[in-house]
Amino acid sequence: MVNITLAIPDALKERLQNHKEVNWSAVTRMALEEYLKRIEMVEAIAQKSKLTKKDAEELAKKIKREMARRHDLIKG
Repeated sequence: MVNITLAIPDALKERLQNHKEVNWSAVTRMALEEYLKRIEMVEAIAQKSKLTKKDAEELAKKIKREMARRHDLIKG
């Protein structure tokens, strides 16, 4: 197994140290694995997609516009 080093804010380090009973290395491994699974799933879906990059960008714009419209309706 390989070791990695990561930078975390001092405040987070202090909070982690309050729970020495937790194997933070194992928690980090699980979180990285889960995140990678999500990325790989999205990549697999994207490979099967027939949308072009331009199509995807246009769809994203439409979704953002609709979300903004709904947000404005909720506010008012």
